[in-house]
Amino acid sequence: MDRLAGIEHHPLSSQYPCRTPVWWARFGDIGKDPQEPGVSGRRVMLRIPKQFKRVEGWFARLLKAPREVRRPLDSMNSMVWELCDGSRTFEEVCVVLDRTFHEDIAPVIRRTTAALGLMQQNNLILILDAPLEQRWYIGPGRVPEHQSLVELDPELDLDTSRLPDEAP
Repeated sequence: MDRLAGIEHHPLSSQYPCRTPVWWARFGDIGKDPQEPGVSGRRVMLRIPKQFKRVEGWFARLLKAPREVRRPLDSMNSMVWELCDGSRTFEEVCVVLDRTFHEDIAPVIRRTTAALGLMQQNNLILILDAPLEQRWYIGPGRVPEHQSLVELDPELDLDTSRLPDEAP
């Protein structure tokens, strides 16, 4: 593994970023592919149910507002999402991103920290002290037990299949 300057002093360097149970799928063509297990190089879309308060829920029903947020990630954040499977350390994630995107993601440590911070604020990832080792399902296409989402239109062309080498 390549070493990034200063990564050994970063507080997350030996921790494991991991997706939380969220419905997600891949879409679009393969962009930059790092040739890593469980990483496709395609873009990712997340589906997150909206949490309405009492009055908001009433207005949402009245106005027939969508009950979920569909959040397509850009190519770099999609790769961050796929790499955060709980088996790679923060350092390993940074090395793959640096090797794949080169100067487009420089400074890689700071940008990866920022991306993980935003995902963590939105309860999309956790930072673990040890590998996930299949404690919960993090693969695509499954509605988590604590959420309810409607069936999607098949014309959206979202790929919810697991890659052969992807963690469940």
